[in-house]
Amino acid sequence: MGIKGYNDACRGIIQRYTDEWRKTITRIGRWVDFDNDYKTMEPWYMESVWWVVKQLWEKELIYRGEKVVPFSTALGTVLSNFEAGSNYQEAQDPAVTVLFKLADQDVYIAAWTTTPWTLPSNLALCVGSAIEYTKVYDEALQATIIIASERLAAYEEKKQLKAISTLMGAELVGLRYDPLFPYFEDLASEGAFQVLADDYVTTDSGTGIVHQAPAFGEDDFRVLKAAGISALVCPIDMAGCFTDEVSDFAGLHVKAADKPIMRHLKASGHLYLQEVIQHSYPFCPRSDTPIIYRTIDSWYVKVAQIKEQLVAANQKIRWVPEHIQNGRMGNWLAGAMDWAISRNRYWGTPLPIWINDASGAAKCIGSIQELKDLTGVEVADLHREFVDDLTFTLPGEDGTYRRISEVLDCWFESGAMPYAPVALPL
Repeated sequence: MGIKGYNDACRGIIQRYTDEWRKTITRIGRWVDFDNDYKTMEPWYMESVWWVVKQLWEKELIYRGEKVVPFSTALGTVLSNFEAGSNYQEAQDPAVTVLFKLADQDVYIAAWTTTPWTLPSNLALCVGSAIEYTKVYDEALQATIIIASERLAAYEEKKQLKAISTLMGAELVGLRYDPLFPYFEDLASEGAFQVLADDYVTTDSGTGIVHQAPAFGEDDFRVLKAAGISALVCPIDMAGCFTDEVSDFAGLHVKAADKPIMRHLKASGHLYLQEVIQHSYPFCPRSDTPIIYRTIDSWYVKVAQIKEQLVAANQKIRWVPEHIQNGRMGNWLAGAMDWAISRNRYWGTPLPIWINDASGAAKCIGSIQELKDLTGVEVADLHREFVDDLTFTLPGEDGTYRRISEVLDCWFESGAMPYAPVALPL
């Protein structure tokens, strides 16, 4: 369809439901000023949203960063936390215990995961410093294995284990182990493939040892960063399929790769236990497909930097019912994180950021007039088909400024409603 064809279809859908909305709301007796309404797709509204972005930009509250975020492989885009939490479903997933051999020792560390597809990207293991671990001897396997002492009972039901000795997690920190797969073994020189420690590790399930794939887990990402390990691998494309970096499973969607990966681990002797877990799992609310978490380059608003101001402002609001203030809203603000506002989509308000293709310098545009001043083109609509191809140069600079492809999170547009309709004319 192309971007224009797709966006034209979106306009038609919105207009159809606008008419339905007017008819239905009138029938139920709710008063709405339909003749002076607004739509977030209207150019004047979109321009006011650009103005909002520009205000944040000038306050240095917008930045480009890489974080682990909820991601829809069906849509090929980041999801908001609200979207990610809106469609939990009961699902069955594999739960595997995998053996990692310690380097230069005939000892294995057992780690548990419900996402076998992340194992080719493993870069570390994580224990709890204050957790007690037991070295056990598996008679059938004839191997020495390390498992959290509190988790032994769960494995003794299925395996013949004989306790040898105990040690604390802190004693395991820094030990090196052999990678399960050869794809990224050269990263050992950058600190990968060692045992780390963090307080988020528990003995509620699994082995009390967590495998770390920093591209696919928020805690994994944080733990490796805290340990000074900058290595990061994300060998999947925007459709959630393995790239050629993971040669044995290239082209497979991550969820479809679970079984082949488990067969590979079984053949290599690393698959210790294979089970199935029934749990509540997040699905994409639009495509009804499983969500994954992955690192992706996105544009963020520095919400954490202004969190104290937000918390203080909330205390000045009269909430009805009253408990919302320090309950749902108060708790949400207390844990507020930076907001990923960019989306890899076609319909919506384009992010008004242009990047210099030579220097990488960025410029944010806040109005149609400013866009005209820079490009010489006056547009009547700000959707992607009208602004994507507009470029400009600046005196004294090499290179050409080109717009980034992302659009704004639709919740950014909606959240701008209280002031966007009155923000212009400037």
